[in-house]
Amino acid sequence: MTMIDRLKAKLARYPYLAVLLFTAVVAMCALATAGNVLDILQRRDAVIAASSILERLEARRPPPQAATADVGVPRGSSFVEGPSASVAAAALLQRLTGAIRRLRGNILSSQVDLQGPQAKAGFLMASASFELEQVALQPLLYDLEAGMPFLFVEQLVVQAPQGVSEGGKLKGTISVSGKWRGSK
Repeated sequence: MTMIDRLKAKLARYPYLAVLLFTAVVAMCALATAGNVLDILQRRDAVIAASSILERLEARRPPPQAATADVGVPRGSSFVEGPSASVAAAALLQRLTGAIRRLRGNILSSQVDLQGPQAKAGFLMASASFELEQVALQPLLYDLEAGMPFLFVEQLVVQAPQGVSEGGKLKGTISVSGKWRGSK
């Protein structure tokens, strides 16, 4: 008598054993199916979360909650933008002269330096000679250093007015540098 014949004989003699064995097999199949379904649902949730993060990164939009509440954070890129070094340097010069003009200053001369010692490190430099009210000097420095893109004041030379005929304006020269990412 083979093992299968013995099992058939036992199951025929004890029908409750057959029902119990059948129920156990069905329960194991149900548990395996439920485990697989739960695993698939967890993976689906992870894919949805990753897709949401990817959409936010691609759109470069901030998260919808607390990060938008901070008004003091300047907006924009931290790098000087431009497809070429000369275009990026022009944007840097425009940022510098715009900051001086917003404070009612006069631009006497300006220039960009694409061949300076920092050019190899990806930094661009712009300089401007200006006239500005004395009380506007600190707001100018704050605007340049705290705004976007990140700018670094490399040199600042200021001369106090000599007499009343100049209108009480400071004359100065300022050099700022900013990091350029390079062509993409």
